[in-house]
Amino acid sequence: MGGCSPLAEVRLQEGESLENALRRFKRKVQTEDIIKEVKRHSFYLKPGERKRVKEALARKRSRKKARKEQD
Repeated sequence: MGGCSPLAEVRLQEGESLENALRRFKRKVQTEDIIKEVKRHSFYLKPGERKRVKEALARKRSRKKARKEQD
């Protein structure tokens, strides 16, 4: 499939604890936005519905930006 990114991979370094490796893995997953992608692909949105959601997010961002400028 095109557009699939490789999974996050963390190799255990010499003398490194499992907790530290797990912390590095979580940080890597967070920086690569893997969780966001999984949530986006967890259910299907029709193209019209996707457009409405996108427009709603844009309205929300603009309201938040206007509120920040007002303060």
